[in-house]
Amino acid sequence: MIKIEGDNTNEAPAPSEGKSPVSAAIFLPGATIGILGSGQLGRMSAMAAKSLGYRVAVLDEVADGPACSCADLSFTASFDDLDALARFAEAVDVVTVEFENIPIGALEFLETRVPVRPSASVVRTCQDRVLEKEFLQNNGFPVAPFRVINSAEELASALSELNSLCILKTAALGYDGKGQISLKPSDDAASAWKQLAAPRAVLEQRIAFASEASVICARTFAGETLCFPVQANVHRNGILDITTVPAQLNPSVLVKAQEITSAIAVKLGVIGLITAEFFVMENGDLIVNELAPRPHNSGHHTLETTMTSQFAQHVRAVCGLPLGPVELRSSGVMVNLLGDLWQSGEPDWELLLREAGLFLHLYGKREPKAGRKMGHFTLLSSQASHPEAQKRAIELRELIKYGAESDRL
Repeated sequence: MIKIEGDNTNEAPAPSEGKSPVSAAIFLPGATIGILGSGQLGRMSAMAAKSLGYRVAVLDEVADGPACSCADLSFTASFDDLDALARFAEAVDVVTVEFENIPIGALEFLETRVPVRPSASVVRTCQDRVLEKEFLQNNGFPVAPFRVINSAEELASALSELNSLCILKTAALGYDGKGQISLKPSDDAASAWKQLAAPRAVLEQRIAFASEASVICARTFAGETLCFPVQANVHRNGILDITTVPAQLNPSVLVKAQEITSAIAVKLGVIGLITAEFFVMENGDLIVNELAPRPHNSGHHTLETTMTSQFAQHVRAVCGLPLGPVELRSSGVMVNLLGDLWQSGEPDWELLLREAGLFLHLYGKREPKAGRKMGHFTLLSSQASHPEAQKRAIELRELIKYGAESDRL
């Protein structure tokens, strides 16, 4: 792998004469895919791209992220370093993102030189909760009641209007439960606004949902869409904990979830993947909670459970290739492995890997921290043993904490 450091200059060179900005629609194996971000999603996307015969270049502000070890080129530079962005654009044929909190200016700059999929417009909508909620509401997609908040006074008024348990969320940079405060109508709005410490926010009515689910949809440059099977999710402390596929929901709910997600992909003009997270109500109604224009944590199981993984599908969609089939090869349970597991030392991987039908993925992050996603595993199961597989997967994660003592199994 070749590493290229940024020089922190903001003077961008002119594009080379042979470089066509955004005209090409199809990029065949042998082309170079540029990935903005070097985390685990970029790592697994890079691995999928390499297996299909593509070269990969990664640009991130941090050095030696998980994706860097799987890339042919690695750029370390600020996302507002125009010189580094220009050199990155020269090195790649098409650009995609592994997370949505990329400065829009960087994406717009790259779009003048190389195709960016998803586009800056799509990322702008999905990285800002205000724009995202307004997009969903204005286009008739089901969302929880919300108010846009710009001050403590507006927060007090909105709490009174909604008159319900609510969640105050920062408009930008919130993920995995960060930047959120639970509120009651009687709570001190001024204190909550000061605690959030954000210039703009969304106040959402808390929904009494029966369960959570998500759908990953791929959309190509030609407008073809294809949804993965609906998956059921459980969150803990705001972070995805467990995903089970297929979701055990009424067939009509499954169809509706895929229809909504596909319609969102079309309306947004996504090229690549879009994930819609849903609240599922007791009566089967669906409410869209969040959107993510990229591979998604809840889709990691697709590496083993579906005919085409979400990462390979993302590469196909971004490069204009035919979409792969997404039928289930097996039902399964995906369990996140957070840094908390390392509190008593290295987890007992040997115990985990003795389990039949279990696939372990560690992301290569050097320092485990509480709440940090260090890896995941997927436990495959027959449909008949679905609940038992979920119980066993949770049990295994607990047992590997105890290291050598876990041989009591």
